[in-house]
Amino acid sequence: MFVDLFKAGLIYKDLRLVNWDPKMLTAISDLEVESREVRGHLWYFKYPIEGSDEYIVVATTRPETMLGDTGIAVHPDDPKWKHLIGKHAVLPLVGRRIPIVADEYSDPEKGSGAVKITPAHDFNDFEVGRRHKLEAINIFDKFARVNENAPEKFRGLDRFDARKKIVAEIEELGLVEKIEPHTHAVPYGDRGGVPVEPYLTEQWYADAKKLAEEPLAAARDGRVKFVPERGRDEFFRWMENIQPWCVSRQLWWGHQIPAWYGPDRQVFVALSQDEAKAEALRHYGKDVPLERDPDVLDTWFSSALWPFSTLGWPEQTPELAKYYPTSVLVTGWDILFFWVARMMMMGSYFMKEVPFRTVYLHGLVTDEKGQKMSKSKGNVIDPLELIDKYGADALRFTMTSLAASQAGRLRLAPARVEGARNFATKLWNATRFAEMNGAALPKGFDPSSVNLTVNKWMLGELARANIAIDRAMADFRLNEAANTLYEFVWGVVCDWYVELTKPILDKLSADGPEKDETRAVTAYVLRETVKLMHPVMPFITEELWDKLGHRAEHGPLIGQPWPVPAALDAAADAEMGWLVKLISDIRSARAELNVPAGAKLKLLVIGGNATTATRLETHRAAIERLSRIEGLEAAMAAPKASLQIVVGEATYALPVGEVIDLKAEGARLQKEIKKLTDEVGKIDAKLGNAAFVSRAPEEVVEEQRERRSQAEQTRTRLSTALERLGA
Repeated sequence: MFVDLFKAGLIYKDLRLVNWDPKMLTAISDLEVESREVRGHLWYFKYPIEGSDEYIVVATTRPETMLGDTGIAVHPDDPKWKHLIGKHAVLPLVGRRIPIVADEYSDPEKGSGAVKITPAHDFNDFEVGRRHKLEAINIFDKFARVNENAPEKFRGLDRFDARKKIVAEIEELGLVEKIEPHTHAVPYGDRGGVPVEPYLTEQWYADAKKLAEEPLAAARDGRVKFVPERGRDEFFRWMENIQPWCVSRQLWWGHQIPAWYGPDRQVFVALSQDEAKAEALRHYGKDVPLERDPDVLDTWFSSALWPFSTLGWPEQTPELAKYYPTSVLVTGWDILFFWVARMMMMGSYFMKEVPFRTVYLHGLVTDEKGQKMSKSKGNVIDPLELIDKYGADALRFTMTSLAASQAGRLRLAPARVEGARNFATKLWNATRFAEMNGAALPKGFDPSSVNLTVNKWMLGELARANIAIDRAMADFRLNEAANTLYEFVWGVVCDWYVELTKPILDKLSADGPEKDETRAVTAYVLRETVKLMHPVMPFITEELWDKLGHRAEHGPLIGQPWPVPAALDAAADAEMGWLVKLISDIRSARAELNVPAGAKLKLLVIGGNATTATRLETHRAAIERLSRIEGLEAAMAAPKASLQIVVGEATYALPVGEVIDLKAEGARLQKEIKKLTDEVGKIDAKLGNAAFVSRAPEEVVEEQRERRSQAEQTRTRLSTALERLGA
């Protein structure tokens, strides 16, 4: 790849600024640079104007770099300094004449309005210097110590020691106008842990602008889609303003650059040393000693080959023909430019086709507070430890349930993984319950032949979950797919279907068509459920598939066709939906009003129509058992000292005067609601404060939003409970 791009003129050597880590002694990529807020100072220095008594004042956060100044920039329309454009200043401590140039990079509203230009030590200054043909003087060595290009008294000093000495000498000369406290962002190397130095050095570069043309076209015409779509905007923003790509690194390990130098530093890029020698022989007309370039390639350069090198490229293998391009790339937002864009560049160039059709971008995994994991914070979570403790399925389910692509952070907490482990246990126990009660799938079972309302409803719930999961996965809303699975398995199958069918499956109940049908439906639902869960929890589902006896007949679960949703039964859905809501509302009302769990209450029905009366009679046993009520009868009106629930056209009253103090309970609820209202108000005030939202860490702002959401939900729930009291 390197050789081909070099021969095409798309790789070259150039003297440019790079992010230099003076501890690791290598150029590093932007990805390896982390910005830290640092409290420092803004120094205002007076530079004398040549041939006059006037000064021009420049403001800087890095006095040590002034030794490399080769110009001063002022805005062309700045009335304060406009008259000095075209003149020269004399650089203090050095004595060098430096021109004053007009450039819109200088902001009249910032600092003094005049900016010292150090092309060899600042990325913006480098561009200003190129525009005005200013000299670039490198005044640091690779250790960030002052080198021979600076006055002798500063040579050998570390950059921060040089800063102190320079400021002291400028003060002695009376050229410090003022010093202000100043908080600003400083780039640090993530490995070396020291401030990165913009450093002028000769490196290998790729023509990223040229290589970006085809990926940009593919993103525009829809050959590559981004999920979520704002990823496309981010992609354009970066790719349309792309700079030359530094592809060389000064590291011990990596793919060594295939370049050899002759005695006069003529470079020969070839696939092997023998080829380089042959090229050198043709060039010089004789054998000469060659020295290989010691640098290695940027990780992202070699990683850019991943989609096709893994398939056998440069050989045209059957795998390459079959699997390139791939369909979906799953990756994090943080490497959209460093990896995704590079793969698209190289795939487009070498394969004449983009490497994937869809780029699915997820957030960064953080700790439970939304903070980036780091060893220094001590908040790193080792996935292997979580797997050892809770199982791979539990961790996998947790990550999927967190993977909302629109979110910037995936907050991972061990408690969530534990909850996912409990979920897996719940499914396991439900399967054991079915097995113990003789659930089995008869050959040729037809879901459309089911007669019992509860079984028709269960098959409808399965179909609804299947449809929702299909839709969520197709739209890359993987968290919604996981949450649908959780609500279906725990909230529908275990909490409702198992409970509603226990009397039918009970060992003491008589065998017959109802029992056989329920056993068959239970087995069918479990079979389809493990299929739906398999992509998210592959290990437990494969094991359950075997225990349910399907492996012996059909082979492993991973090879089975994906479930197809069955037809829905509207009448069964309506009837069972009514039953579930009624029991749920009774349970919620009891819980919110602190009705003792053992208290058996009578349920009074006011205003129910004939359909409701039939349903109540049909499901009387289930309502009494699951709602903990004793007796169910019609009434003309709700008595005093009762809590009320409305489901459909009917009102349901539970006389609770003998088991709780309604007045005290109402007062308690009002007090809790007021407390939550005050809390919501305080959070709203914070979130409405632009200064707080802009300055507070993202995770703190997000935590406030979550607290508000939880408080609002609780307040709504308690308000409903208060209404049920008639208070």
